[in-house]
Amino acid sequence: MPPRVGRAPREEAPVSDPTEQEIRERAHRLWEQAGKPEGREDEFWQAAEQELRNEDRSNTLRTPDAL
Repeated sequence: MPPRVGRAPREEAPVSDPTEQEIRERAHRLWEQAGKPEGREDEFWQAAEQELRNEDRSNTLRTPDAL
């Protein structure tokens, strides 16, 4: 395969971490949707944080054309 001419290697745009406020709001929404169970705060916090991180990676604004 011939080398690419005139193209720099593509760099990923930095992924920003969700803010504490964003995580808190998402966790609260997930907790409400689950029927407001007690004693599972960490579970909802972690789920919210993961969802927000995954959303950032799948954001359509992060396509190669937009970089």
